[in-house]
Amino acid sequence: MFSLLSGVLCFCALGCGQLTNSQADDGKRYICRAIPLTGDASCPVTLLPELNAGGQEEELRNTVMQLRETILQQKETISKQIGTINELTTKLSLCASATADRKYDKGGTWGKDKQNTMGDVPGDPNETIDTLGKTMQGLKDRLENLEQMRANISGASFPSELRDLLQQRLGELEKQLLKKVSTLEAEKSMLSNATAAYRLKTESTLNALVERINELEKGGGDFISPEQFKLSLPQRTNYLYGRITKSLPEMYAFTLCMWIKSSASPGIGTPFSYGVPGQANEIVLIEWGNNPIELLINDKVAQLPLEVRDGRWHHICISWTTRDGQWEAYQDGEKLGAGDNLAAWHPIKPGGVIILGQEQDVVGGRFDAGQAFVGELSQVNIWDRVLKPVEIQSMANCTSYVPGNIVSWLASNVEVFGRGAFKRPLEICQERLPNA
Repeated sequence: MFSLLSGVLCFCALGCGQLTNSQADDGKRYICRAIPLTGDASCPVTLLPELNAGGQEEELRNTVMQLRETILQQKETISKQIGTINELTTKLSLCASATADRKYDKGGTWGKDKQNTMGDVPGDPNETIDTLGKTMQGLKDRLENLEQMRANISGASFPSELRDLLQQRLGELEKQLLKKVSTLEAEKSMLSNATAAYRLKTESTLNALVERINELEKGGGDFISPEQFKLSLPQRTNYLYGRITKSLPEMYAFTLCMWIKSSASPGIGTPFSYGVPGQANEIVLIEWGNNPIELLINDKVAQLPLEVRDGRWHHICISWTTRDGQWEAYQDGEKLGAGDNLAAWHPIKPGGVIILGQEQDVVGGRFDAGQAFVGELSQVNIWDRVLKPVEIQSMANCTSYVPGNIVSWLASNVEVFGRGAFKRPLEICQERLPNA
């Protein structure tokens, strides 16, 4: 049986060798198959199908994926088959050795002292030959299948142009995938930031509504009179502020007065700002850093000789007229400074938003915590004329109170935003007595 196997293998090798050497390379691939000695002496030739390099992209992708799966499966199968081949080769060697020993045994039978090294070889020689024949036939079939699979998955069967095209296309697909992943990550980050900003805005709105409901439930009974209250902004943030519910008409002159108390450093921040569409700095009163208090009108600046950072209540008034841009500044009823050419001949624009405690970068929003006011405000009033000095002195001395004809300080006119900002009852003149 061993001689039979050798003849089969040798015949196939010689036949295939002659076929390969006798024909010119026509660009096609051939596979050798083992045949019996009694069969056709010519080796069967199987032509592999030619791949069309101009096939559709989807077919190429599917082919690549199938080849990858086939390679992984065949690697495992080949590993198992190698172990089987080694095991069968060992058994064949042992069988051949045992047959030779029996041939030269005088008794012509297996000796009792002979050890059965096969372990699984039958005692009958005919059964042994039949079993080995079946084993060899099974081995041939398995080897034939392995050769067929190896030829199918061999990279040599692919034209180099097609292989390069596949690699190039896979590289492009990988780049597109990475770009898409980066885009999705960026969109996710932007969505997260927008969600956080919306959540903060929602919380501020809810807090303002809660404060407003509490005020309505109390009915203003905590205030001695509608103007006897203060707005408290104890922290430098970009979400604590008050808002006047009324806007300003077009004005050619104005006077802005308020009671103010702060000990913030450096700079008290922005107690008052009025912004209109197209000009967020229509009227701004601000002190930031180590700079003095500044009055901005239409983004034009005048420095005011006011000093209020001592933690006490101070009454300040600023008047302005469009004629020559003349301005005056009062503190505690005393005129401390005056000037001109501040936004001369510029009328104050109507329809804007008045914010207490924050500087507006856009109308009604985009606040900067570094410019926020820290302290307390009360009786913020606006007139559309320049007040007389005696009127300002009477309010500063608590001898009279004149509400603004454009904006008056009423609890119903002031909305509060942000957790920590409050409206509290205040009798301003009693608060000032210890300071006197």
